[in-house]
Amino acid sequence: MSKYLKAALLTAAVTAVASPAFAADPAAGEKVFRKCAACHAVGEGAQNKVGPQLNNVVGRTAGTAEGFKYSPAMIEAGENGLVWDDEAMTKYFAKPRDVVPKTRMAFAGLKKDEDIENVIAYLKTFSEGAAAEEEAAAEPAEESTEMAEAPAAEDAAAEEKPTLAAEAPPPDHDGAFGLGRKATDDEVAAWDIDVRPDGKGLPPGSGTVADGEVLYTDNCAVCHGTFGEGVGRWPVLAGGQDTLTDQRPEKTIGSYWPYLSTVYDYVHRAMPFGNARSLSDDDVYAITAYLLYLNDIVTDEDFELSSDNFTEIHLPNEENFIPDDRFEEKHYADAKEPCMTECKPGPVEITMRAQVLDVTPEGGGDDENAGGGID
Repeated sequence: MSKYLKAALLTAAVTAVASPAFAADPAAGEKVFRKCAACHAVGEGAQNKVGPQLNNVVGRTAGTAEGFKYSPAMIEAGENGLVWDDEAMTKYFAKPRDVVPKTRMAFAGLKKDEDIENVIAYLKTFSEGAAAEEEAAAEPAEESTEMAEAPAAEDAAAEEKPTLAAEAPPPDHDGAFGLGRKATDDEVAAWDIDVRPDGKGLPPGSGTVADGEVLYTDNCAVCHGTFGEGVGRWPVLAGGQDTLTDQRPEKTIGSYWPYLSTVYDYVHRAMPFGNARSLSDDDVYAITAYLLYLNDIVTDEDFELSSDNFTEIHLPNEENFIPDDRFEEKHYADAKEPCMTECKPGPVEITMRAQVLDVTPEGGGDDENAGGGID
């Protein structure tokens, strides 16, 4: 027996003894899988992404998904007998590097046993052999209890009938088609989460660099790298100082972004990828503090970012952003109406070509360097 299977079976045995009985829930597993969706796809039409597609992964030998370029470590693990059964997946989802030490997967692992069991149950619904086994095992119990549970199911269905339509305010739109209604105060509050540079919109809360490191590792490192260096084509978050005058500047939080409120707002509103708005306010403060630490804007591991000291933090490139004052310029101030035709006398000439950005068609004009591209 290979070292991988021995480790997986030992973990399964310990889990069976120490953990209470637990019925895995594929629906709950679908929610857990959102942490994986940045790199893995599953379901109809799933394709390989940063990680391999996971259809029929249950029972599959490690490192054998068609068309995916695995790390040598994962290929070796498969050749040594690692197969993705319940025991192996339980071990791997908890601590991937304990099973395949040199795996390229940056995800640190799931901390809760129930999350692991649920996500395995979810993946089984996309694995033909495992799904058939689950259905066969469930059939006798379903047949024996079908009649007894029918009334209870009917009662539950009656209790769960939606009441939202009756409770919603009646439409009050005065438009031509009489569509829509005014948003309720609660609905407006749910969307009113933006944060301004002056701190307006910040929720109360706080978080430390140390807490942020743990949260970042669990939620962000899989795409943005352990130290904000980026993985694949996912954005780099740290470094890049003094590169803005380069032909290919590295625009990070520390080198380019103007305001800390942009960092907080983006993390709060859109991250983690595939599971946006799942972080608490304190979690966002902690991750933002850790991103400051990665960019050497704060250097104390015990630093705590909060709604009280938030506006005291200034990013290095802030002074290079200026207010949009174009309407104070004479061209705009004198214009009563925007010009739509023949606004510039004389012929229009091309004075510059966007070579690096790859937006000028190749072969345009007489400039042999027109075009260009990004590697």
